[in-house]
Amino acid sequence: MEGVTDAPMRALMAERGGFSFCVSEFFRISQDVPYARTIAQHVPELANRSRTPSGVPIQIQFLGGDAFKLAEAAVRAVSVGACAIDLNFGCPAPTVNRNDGGATLLKYPHRIREIVSAVRAALPATIPVSAKLRLGWEAVDDIHQNADMAAEGGASWITIHGRTKTQGYTPPAYWDPIGEVRGRLAIPVVANGEIWTLDDFRRCRDATGSEHFMLGRSALANPALVHQIARELGMISPAPASTDWYTLLERFAVLCEPYADNPQYTLCRMKQWLRMASNRHEISWVSSVRTQQTLEEFFTAVRAAISVSGPAPIQ
Repeated sequence: MEGVTDAPMRALMAERGGFSFCVSEFFRISQDVPYARTIAQHVPELANRSRTPSGVPIQIQFLGGDAFKLAEAAVRAVSVGACAIDLNFGCPAPTVNRNDGGATLLKYPHRIREIVSAVRAALPATIPVSAKLRLGWEAVDDIHQNADMAAEGGASWITIHGRTKTQGYTPPAYWDPIGEVRGRLAIPVVANGEIWTLDDFRRCRDATGSEHFMLGRSALANPALVHQIARELGMISPAPASTDWYTLLERFAVLCEPYADNPQYTLCRMKQWLRMASNRHEISWVSSVRTQQTLEEFFTAVRAAISVSGPAPIQ
């Protein structure tokens, strides 16, 4: 997620355990293909065998409509250590769609095949290429042709968000079509969309029959969710590094330090994160930290609020 799942956030989520892999913020490929060194600067995990500091693999995600440029971008990413490439055909942002990227490609299934095929052909066979899709632009049934085109192009797996572009992020997500696609394709299908709770996960699993799931906003709103799901799936998941928001925010501040050229960077990122979390869960003290101007003020306000309201456990 652009502007959200940056390197510090990926490091934090990965070190807490439960994730099999994570995905970079997308690189938008329009006029110019980013230099290899630019990709490496934005994804520091590439210097660590394409893994987070705790060892979780990371995919590099590209977005755009030019097959040749996307293939060249993927080649450059692999040249600096990328171990997997993901192609974003699902972003619903109007600015992205107006510039021939993201979900706008869902209107042109043949172009999805062309792009996936070009990227696949440009890379060694050992480098997986995956595609992120929505159910369609407007029609839910479009997922069948689009998924077929991605598979024909050589996608190693596809991730499907259970809504169309026009549905945006408005509940509910429609998981049944994901299950229909999974039942037809020979490649793995990853289910995504509106998995906010363990019960949501169970219903998504029942509807899709999938063994693979992707979390986005929900992983940030409830950092304990991935552990609940991992246990449900019988995965080995280490105990989370922290179980309360204060400890988690302290750790995030430490992880942000190497990337915080702007002194306001860390503070803004934490406020952004808490806004996302409080939209889904009751965090009584969030309003008391929104106006703080420095990190010191922020943590002082959090401590003061918690001393009144009690501990702030992660949901």
